[in-house]
Parts: sequence; C-alpha cells; structure tokens
Amino acid sequence: MAAPFCRLHCLLKRAHMLLLCLGIAYLMAGSILLLQRSSVRVAQQNLASLPPLFSLAAPPTALRTAGLGVRARSRWAVQPVYGGGAKAARHWPSSQSLGVQHLHRRWFHNLLPESPEQKVSLHKNSKHKGTYMGCFLHNATDRALGGTMLYDLRKMTSSLCQDTCSESGYQFAGLEYGAECHCGNRISSPRAPEEDCSLVCRGERGSPCGGVGRLSVYKVEEQLPGHRKFKNVHYRGCFKLPKNTLTTFPIFSSQPNLTTQACIETCTDKELPLAVFKKPHCFCTWTSSLFSLNQQSDSQQCAGNTALNYSSISTPAAPTEHEHYQVYHTPVLDSRCKERMFLPQRSSSLVALSSFPGAGNTWVRHLIELVTGYYTGSFYFDGTLYNRGFKGEKDYWKSGRSICVKTHESGQKEIEMFDSAILLIRNPYRSLMAEFNRKCAGHLGHATDAQWKSKEWPEFVSSYAPWWASHALSWLKFGRRLLVVHYEELQRSLLSQLHLITTFLNVSTTEERLLCAQTNQDGHFKRSGGQRPSFDPFTTEMRDLIDPFIRSVDEALQSRNFSRLPQEYLPR
Repeated sequence: MAAPFCRLHCLLKRAHMLLLCLGIAYLMAGSILLLQRSSVRVAQQNLASLPPLFSLAAPPTALRTAGLGVRARSRWAVQPVYGGGAKAARHWPSSQSLGVQHLHRRWFHNLLPESPEQKVSLHKNSKHKGTYMGCFLHNATDRALGGTMLYDLRKMTSSLCQDTCSESGYQFAGLEYGAECHCGNRISSPRAPEEDCSLVCRGERGSPCGGVGRLSVYKVEEQLPGHRKFKNVHYRGCFKLPKNTLTTFPIFSSQPNLTTQACIETCTDKELPLAVFKKPHCFCTWTSSLFSLNQQSDSQQCAGNTALNYSSISTPAAPTEHEHYQVYHTPVLDSRCKERMFLPQRSSSLVALSSFPGAGNTWVRHLIELVTGYYTGSFYFDGTLYNRGFKGEKDYWKSGRSICVKTHESGQKEIEMFDSAILLIRNPYRSLMAEFNRKCAGHLGHATDAQWKSKEWPEFVSSYAPWWASHALSWLKFGRRLLVVHYEELQRSLLSQLHLITTFLNVSTTEERLLCAQTNQDGHFKRSGGQRPSFDPFTTEMRDLIDPFIRSVDEALQSRNFSRLPQEYLPR
C-alpha cells in the first residue's frame, strides 16, 4: 500500500511545481509585453514636439478613515498626459517663451487636447450666444482683457464664460487654454493668428477656447442701459469728500436724471471698482484711503437708500451737504487682489483651517486667498474645487507652500500635526443642511424635498450631529494655537474678521486689499441662499439631540476664554 501512495505523492508534487513554474512564466511574459509596449510609446513620443509631463508628484498617502464622513486621501496618482502627436504640435505657437509657458501649464493644469479632432479649424461653425471677435494676445506684457477671471478646468463653455462676464457687468468674454475665462470692457492687445486659438472648450466641442497666451474673445449679448443686472455690487457707505479730491478721479459724468444704476454701469464699463454718486454727478475711481473704514459718515447724510434694488432702483434725494457722496463697489475685481500665488518661501509652520463639513470652509478659503494673495491648501483633494480655481488642492498639504490647509479631521494625531489652526464654527443646524446639500447635489446644488423627507436625512443627522460637537471639542483640547472664527460673525463683520485672520496668519495686508476682498466676497463658489426646503427638516427628536451639543461646545469655548457661540445658535 505504501508504494502507490508514494508514487501518487510524487506525482502531485511534480504537478504543483509545474503549475508554479507556469504561473511564473506567465507573469514574466506579461511583464515583458508591458515593457515592450511602454518602450514603443516612449519611442513614439520622442518624435513629438512636446514631451509627456506628469501631474505634480508628492509622497504617497495611504487610504485612511476618520470615523464619520470618510474621505479618501490617496490623491497623488502619477498620470502621464500625451499630446496629439506631431500633427497636433503644428498648431502650437513657435516662440520659445510661449513654449515654456505651455510646458508650465501642462504641468500645472494637466490639460491637453486628447486628439487632433479636438482642434477647432473653422470658427464660423461654432455655436455661441455672443459675437466672436477673434483671437488676441494675452500674456504678461499684453493683456487682452483686464477684468475678473473664472476657472473651470473640466466644464468650461463659451456660454458659461459669457454669462459670467455679463452678470459681472463686462462687455467682453475671453477664453484661454480651454478652461480659463477672462472678462473685460475693452480689448487691450493686438490680434493673433486664428490658428493660435485652436483649442476647444473643455465642456463643449466646436467652440474656440483660446490657446497658450491667446484669448478667443466674444462680445456678450447687448442689454439695454438700465436693464443690466450685476452680481457682486455692494454699498460701501456714505463719505464726506473734499472738492479738490473729486477732480483727481479718472472718470466723471453728469446727467440731469442720473441714477445709482446708471452710475454703476458707467464705472463698470470703465473697469473701475468704485462708483461715487451724488445726483446729478457720477465719479469712478480706484479704492483708496479716502474710503477707509474710519472715514464713513452717517448714512443719513447722503439721504438715500444704502440697499440696491435692481428691479426698481430709486434715485436718492439730494444730499443735505454737497460734500457727502454715496459710494458703491462695482462688479469689477480690483487687480490688487486678483493675482494669487504660492508662498515665495516654504513655511516650516503648518496652519490648519479646520471646520466641520458644511461650515463654510470653501468660502473662507476664497476670502483668505483674496486678502492675502496666497493659495490655500487642502488635507484632501477635491477635483471640483481644483477645477474652479483652488490651485492649492493639488499641492501636497505638507509642502509649506500654502498660507493655510483645509481639514475636517478631529483626531488627536491629525490635530497635533499642525502648529496652529483657525477653527471655523458654524451653527450646526446650518452646517448639517449645507453638508447634506453637498452630498445630494454638489458644492452649489440643493437637495430636493424628497431627499429631505427620505430616511437618509434622519440617519445623516444622527451620525453627523455628534461629529459637529466632537470636532470643535477636540480642536479646543488638542490644538496648540487657535483662532476661533464664527461663521455668522464673519458674515456680519467681514472686514474686521478678515483683519483678525490675516494678523493670526502673520500676513501684512493693506486696507485697500481688504476692501478689494469685500468687493468680490461671494466669488463664483458660494451656494445661493435660495431653494431651501419648503418645510422645517428638523424634527423635535433631532433638536433634542443637537441642542445639548451646542451647550457643550459653548461651555468649552467659555472655559478656554474664547468668544462664545452666537445667540442665534440657542437662546440662553
């Protein structure tokens, strides 16, 4: 009996070794095939005019969880971007400076046409709302349009750009590199060959969307005077101005029936950020110390409404004193807070911008970037935010190149990785609704009534409400150096709160830049206040759960000598 079993054992052992050898041979053959294909691709790319570039690399991070609200952080995938071959390369500008600029943009934006079919050969076949004006230079020395900018690196369309510029009061919209939108009221650079504007918009095919250092410029649809509706118009206040100062303002107009709307339109057309109004006179100028916070007069001195109603604008009564003028911020973005960059020198100190999800972290990042001129980073990677202009999203959060780093983490280990932190706190009822909106409809969308009535909403509240409290309590306990900012207080007293934030960040800023940030405080990435649910989504049981958390956070703030929660959280 032993001999047959011995032979069977030897046979099975040989079969096992044979299968192992076959498996190894299969893997080796596959590896050789992949290497061969890779070498062929590299050889093909060496023939092209542009070498492949990789997205910005950084130390890899493993996937981790943070209890509630799991977010993936494995964001540093290295992906080569291939050009359209030799044919596509023929359309690129040949100058050396533009070539370097193109390489920089490929590195930074990770954008390039995928195939020669994405090129635009005939502009007359493109469909757009406005009038196509042509291709214009747009570089460091020749800026075609000098107004505001908008980024959407995935879904940019000519209609989106034109609508944005029209709503901001501009007459021209220019698209660059398939994803960047520029606005202005005059074209200030010479024409370029049409073949230089050969890229299509990332969100639609068939429409010219500029090139490298080139703008495809459209004239937006005309609107009758007095019927243009602007976003980002803010009443600055009533100011007493000396007569000799008014003569220094660059633009002056006078009409018997002049209104605030007409004055704002005039200054917007001239690309000036301030409209100074006293019927029948209108002055346009830049922000200056004349309009500083401590120079404001009583609004009654101007005897006019400070609120601007575009549907039925009324002409204010004549000022009681001729030296007093109403001052408005136009939609024109002051150039002094338009450009942003990474820190010129890497910082050895990591500053967190920490908040519970839905507390307005994105909005505060927008404000910080405006008032400091530096990009903010992120502990995560949100492609939507990156595509809309938050360039720090792709930068490694420990690089030290960002002024502060967004995070929602609340664990002791994660908190102690930061040297200091801005702790942003918002009413939990508003935060929970904002985060539920984001989960259901994205950064700018709103959940439907059906989603508010679904079983997901009470489950969301029961799991996220404790996190709201634990997040704030953990940062108050383990944070090394804290500045507590209440979202509601930031809304009420924007300039004073921004001054506290910049002081905490050890960044020097001017009052002009603070006012510039106030002019464009909403930006293009703040959810509108409309489309709320038609009923109160919070049940009695939910409120009984949330209210004790509010009290515990309020007591913790008081014990640490920080400002307490605003009264509207929970009447005391």
